[in-house]
Amino acid sequence: MASRGSGVSTLEKRLRRELEGEVRFDAFERGRYSADASIYQIEPLGVAIPTNASDVEALVSIAREEGVPIVPRGAGTSQAGQAIGEGLIVDTTKHLNQVLSIDAEARRVRVQPGIVLDRLNSVLAPRGLFFAVDPATSSRATIGGMAGNNSSGSHSVRYGIMADNVESIQAVLSDGRCLDFGRVSDSDRGLEDRDGGSPGASQGELVERMRSLRLRQADEIEARVPKILRHVAGYNLHRVSQQGFNMAELLVGSEGTLAFFTELELKLEPRPSHRTLGVCHFPSFYEAMKAARPLVGLGAAAVELFDRSLIDLGRRHPAFRGSMARFVLGEPQAILLVEFAGEDRSEVRRRLDQLEDCMSELGYSGSVVRAEDAAFQKEIWGVRKSGLNILTSTFDEAKPVAFIEDCAVPLEHLADYSQGLQEIFHRQGVQGTFYGHASVGCLHVRPLLDLSCASEVEKMRAIAQQTHELVRRFGGSHSGEHGDGIVRSEFIRPMLGDRLTRAFEEIKTCFDPCRLFNPGRIVDPPRMDDHSLLRRFRERDPLSVETALDWSKQGGLLAAARMCNNNGACRKMTEGVMCPSYRVTMDERHLTRGRANTLRLALSGQLGPEAFHSQSMREAFDLCVSCKACRSECPAGVDMARMKIEFLNASRRRFGLPLRQRMIAHLPRYAPWARRLRFLFNLRNRVTAISQLTERLLGVSAARTLPEWRKDSFGVGRGEGAGRAASEGGSGGDGAEVVLLPDTFSWWFEPENLRAAERVLGAAGYRVRIAGAADGGRPLCCGRTFLAAGMVEEARHEARRMLESLRPFVERGLPVVGLEPSCLLTLRDEIPALLPGRESAAASDRAVLVEELLSGSAASQRMAAKLRPLAVDKALLHGHCHQKAFGTFAACRNVLGMIPDLKVEPIATSCCGMAGSFGYDAEHHEISLRMAELDLLPAIRAADESTWIVADGTSCRHQIRDGCGRSAMHSIRVLDASLQGSDQRPE
Repeated sequence: MASRGSGVSTLEKRLRRELEGEVRFDAFERGRYSADASIYQIEPLGVAIPTNASDVEALVSIAREEGVPIVPRGAGTSQAGQAIGEGLIVDTTKHLNQVLSIDAEARRVRVQPGIVLDRLNSVLAPRGLFFAVDPATSSRATIGGMAGNNSSGSHSVRYGIMADNVESIQAVLSDGRCLDFGRVSDSDRGLEDRDGGSPGASQGELVERMRSLRLRQADEIEARVPKILRHVAGYNLHRVSQQGFNMAELLVGSEGTLAFFTELELKLEPRPSHRTLGVCHFPSFYEAMKAARPLVGLGAAAVELFDRSLIDLGRRHPAFRGSMARFVLGEPQAILLVEFAGEDRSEVRRRLDQLEDCMSELGYSGSVVRAEDAAFQKEIWGVRKSGLNILTSTFDEAKPVAFIEDCAVPLEHLADYSQGLQEIFHRQGVQGTFYGHASVGCLHVRPLLDLSCASEVEKMRAIAQQTHELVRRFGGSHSGEHGDGIVRSEFIRPMLGDRLTRAFEEIKTCFDPCRLFNPGRIVDPPRMDDHSLLRRFRERDPLSVETALDWSKQGGLLAAARMCNNNGACRKMTEGVMCPSYRVTMDERHLTRGRANTLRLALSGQLGPEAFHSQSMREAFDLCVSCKACRSECPAGVDMARMKIEFLNASRRRFGLPLRQRMIAHLPRYAPWARRLRFLFNLRNRVTAISQLTERLLGVSAARTLPEWRKDSFGVGRGEGAGRAASEGGSGGDGAEVVLLPDTFSWWFEPENLRAAERVLGAAGYRVRIAGAADGGRPLCCGRTFLAAGMVEEARHEARRMLESLRPFVERGLPVVGLEPSCLLTLRDEIPALLPGRESAAASDRAVLVEELLSGSAASQRMAAKLRPLAVDKALLHGHCHQKAFGTFAACRNVLGMIPDLKVEPIATSCCGMAGSFGYDAEHHEISLRMAELDLLPAIRAADESTWIVADGTSCRHQIRDGCGRSAMHSIRVLDASLQGSDQRPE
């Protein structure tokens, strides 16, 4: 291996000169790629991001000549440590991610290794086909990574594992040859090169050597290799045959140690037309495991386990609480999800009936929740897929650790095996969590351990050894799905014996004699408990960093960053919002995981004493749009928006702020006199020279229009800016009181929204009070603009002022109602972190968006009775990121749905890209629009001109106007128009 210094410099220079793709060798980038979803951390020499297969061939040659190992990497979700190493990390996800060809008739597809499973299946869906191997990480797992690990999933009992579903692999060997590994007959000597030429002698020899090795090891394979579906330890030598076999099956599961994959041909399956799902409840874990075998015997396509610990954690998790309430009854100790699939609806329903009968025969009558609706099934499977992240979403130092989570045993021994595991845990004084694939005897078992403690690491090894002894006794495999990596490779010898271990070494030598590819995995492994490889042992000397927000619930800022378990849920490209910047850049540094790792490495002192304040750290946070999606969509609850505030505050204290950021931050304070000079301020949108000058001087994009200062701001006629008079009286109905909290943007730029809110709330029977400053001064401010600039003390001042003014109403239990999601939800989220205590907690509890108040209440029914049809029959609804993050978007849709004859169609979008002032920055203008162009703007352009566009975020409305010239309105104005019986779109 090349040493650091001149060798690395030579390697980097050659890569930059000879590759089309990206080459990254800085400390921050190496740090981001030093971890995967395992317990390990290994810093690579550098990172290469190839653009095409030619780049792969070039970097293999360069690495061989420079003596540098290559570590292939997909999504980096490996739980055994396969995707990290001391050599050159090669990331295939950014560019090598295409579908190359589809043969629907033959049910075959050819893809590049970096394509994500969910994206592949979305391409295949119109043809009625899908790729059937379905790991829980399907939203980010790449096909190359799945082939490398020999992945499986919930439906492997029906469709098999990856080795059963890969038809051929094109790969680059360490000597530079690019070969097609595929099926060979008993008369075929082997492999063809990618140009279709005749195989050379050495290629045929490779096939014959594998056949010879398989023949020599036949008796050992018969004696040692477990006779179960879920066995992926070592190389797939047992799949080699003297007759026809598939050489690709030998590469599957090789963890990047034999060759570098550049293309894969996969088998496809017809997508089942109908599915049903039964949720079976059990009074004890052991009884659930005993029931697995008869339930599988019903012809189930999947049988998945949740134990009590996972049930309890899911019930407490805000992202899953509602779903769990729908399908978990009472207090079961375990549940099994049993799915049936087929082409005949009546048949799959009959199977569900049989499931209920079987459960009754087993003594569990009435214990099955039926899920026949596709949406309900998807909701349940969504919780199951997030099992790992739910388990790691606690702030305790002891975490569920993956090291025996992959063991698999024959189904008839599953109950006794699980009972034996619990006995091992009891002897070691630890607790464990259980979930996973009961259908194939593969339980994802994770003991709770604190791996920053040496004694806990010793327990980990003891548990591993005792568990493996138990697995051997039951004829199982210690490696059933997630691969060997670092955590299991050293146990191949005690589990499979010396002869097969030497055979695997011979396979490695045949394919990769110079040990170029991913050394130390499967062959010549390190100890699984080597302290120098454990991530937590590298975090034992943290920096002392003064924080401005309250991180006590998380155990500190470093602990909050450490909550990221690297499982990569933020890499998803479909559904939800997270992570907007990654969706347009496909860059690890602009990913929630990348930022969390950067922050963790900096705070733990691994990037040097000044890393937290460095330009590289600023670059990591630069494209974070504070959408808060990670707060809810990250199952581990990593709140990057709040971490960004902390970083910006530290950066501001040290380096100050540019004039542009100061001007935007202080807007709520100078707004009263700016309105009086509105003619001058509004010239900027009308005179090109002025907009160009503001771009040069302030960095505000000349391509953007700014909000127009209004003559008729909300305070006009109310004592301009003073809340005193307004808050004394009330308007509207004679029912319950509510406090309307005007936000800065509605007050000064869109007062029609607040006026509409008064009318709508009044129509719902509420008596409306307007929240105003107790001192009678300028309007209240949530502090959002200050937080966005990292000006925490100024935001804290605004928060105190707001809480003081709201105190009389909060003490009376009145709802505090807002229109602008980013402002109102600041009261619910950030203000308790700014001013922790009972007062902020009480105000947070009372803070509601107007759609939450109106949705499902008796008052809303009074309002609904007054709503009349509009001139249009369709509205496109875009959800603000914070509405989605706090679960209020559905309420908005429901309220609009009360309008007679109006079809409300939500736009499936991520962030609009405007994100407050982000989209106004000249340096961010282009990427802001790219975010909008992912889904939002194309959907609006495709809509008929008569369709109303609805968006509750002021920045979202500006993005829509600037991006496609359409006007959008707040939902409260749509309701108001319906109440007024208007046949015109509100202007």
